[in-house]
Order: sequence, then C-alpha cells, then structure tokens
Amino acid sequence: MFDIFLQVDTLSTAASTAGKTESVWSLLTKGGPLMIPLGILFALAVFVFIERLIAIRKASKIEDSFMSIIRDNIINGNVTAARSLAKNTDNPVARMIDKGLQRIGKPIDAIEKSMDNVGKLEMYKMEKNLSILSVISRIAPLFGFVGTIVGLVLLLKEFATISNPSVSQIADAMYIKLITSASGLIIGMLAYLGYSYLDTQINRTANRMEAASSEFIDILQEPTR
Repeated sequence: MFDIFLQVDTLSTAASTAGKTESVWSLLTKGGPLMIPLGILFALAVFVFIERLIAIRKASKIEDSFMSIIRDNIINGNVTAARSLAKNTDNPVARMIDKGLQRIGKPIDAIEKSMDNVGKLEMYKMEKNLSILSVISRIAPLFGFVGTIVGLVLLLKEFATISNPSVSQIADAMYIKLITSASGLIIGMLAYLGYSYLDTQINRTANRMEAASSEFIDILQEPTR
C-alpha cells in the first residue's frame, strides 16, 4: 500500500516538473536588462564570423595549376600572358604574383620587397574585423558576471525584507540571476572558437602565399628557353 502512495507521489512530482518546464527564450528573458547587450554581442559575433568566413574562403580559393601556368609563361618569355592570368584571378596569391610580374627586370630584392608589401596588405584585408571576435570573447563573460553580481545584490536586499525566506525561494531566485553568467560564458566561448578557427584559416592562406612567393622568385632565377 505504501508503494502505491509512493508511485502516486512520484507521478505527481513528475507532472509538476513537466508543467514547470520553461522554454529557452522565457528563461533568457529572466536574466535581466544585461541580457540585451549580451544578445547584441552574440548577434555581432555571428555576423562577423559569417562575413569573415565567406571572405577568407574566397581568398583561399586558388587553382592548383595556377603557379604551373605562371611558370611556363615566364620561362617561355610570355610575361603578358602571365600578367593576364594573374589579373583575372581574384585572390591574394594572384595579386601578389601580379606585383612581382610588374617588377620583372628589377633586382630580386626589390621584387621580393614589393611582393611582401602586397602580402601584408592582403593579410590585413583577411584579418579585418577579426579582432571584434577576440574582444567579444573577453567582454561577454564580464557582462555576464556583472549581471549576476548586480542581480544577487538586489536579491539579498529583497530577501532582507522577508522574515523567513524558504530555501526554495532562495534557490529559485539565485538560479535566475546566474543566467547572465552562463550566457556570457557561452557567448565568450563561441566567439573564441570562431576567432581561433578563422585565424587558423588565415594562417593556412598566409602559408600558401609565402610558398607562392618563394616559387615565383625561384622561377625568375631559372634560365629562359
């Protein structure tokens, strides 16, 4: 008989828990006013990540045969065809090679310096706005902690006016105040992961640019046919 009562009590508790299930949106809205800047930071992080991802992927696209065609044209003395290919290819490697082609006839050091300057400019273009993700990854958790601290201060002030607050009241109020901290940490973590991923892609493109630059200098030092 006691088992029956225990089962009924368990079912009623489960039903009560199911009835109190909240959606993510309703839970976030309880975080207080600081959830607004956190939401703005999240939206900004998503926008910057997608915009930079598209730009970096576009910059990293280059045909494997690009440098081979450039090499054949230069060795055959057809610099015009090589420049035409470089101009019609829209990526950092091609623009760097085009600058080197424009400097053919000058000392190797001057050619290398010109190509390095173009490479630095292309790196700046790829890294543009990337620092925003780094900043968000640092300040989002701080916003969350500030929201929690302010909320706890107001909560303690409110409970000071209550003679005997129950443990359930305190626990329920505290978990709501911790929402901002959790949100800030999640946003900061996602922003940092996005920054690290994009930085890795930029480094890969930079390595390809350095390899293409070295190959181009080697091509210039080969004898023409």
